[in-house]
Amino acid sequence: MPYSLRHAGVSLWLASGVDPTEVARRAGHSVAVLSRFYAKVLDGKRDQANERIERALREAE
Repeated sequence: MPYSLRHAGVSLWLASGVDPTEVARRAGHSVAVLSRFYAKVLDGKRDQANERIERALREAE
C-alpha cells in the first residue's frame, strides 16, 4: 500500500506540472529513474510543453 501511495503522489506532482528535477529530488530518485518509471505521466505533458515553447518563441519575436 505505501508504494501505491508514493507512486500516486509522484504521479500527481508530475501531472500538476512540478518540474521533474524537483519531483526526483523530493522522491529520492535520479531524473533518469524518474523518467524510466514515470514516463507515461511525463509523456502526457509533451503537448503542453510544446505549446509553452511555441508561445515563448512568438512572444520573443
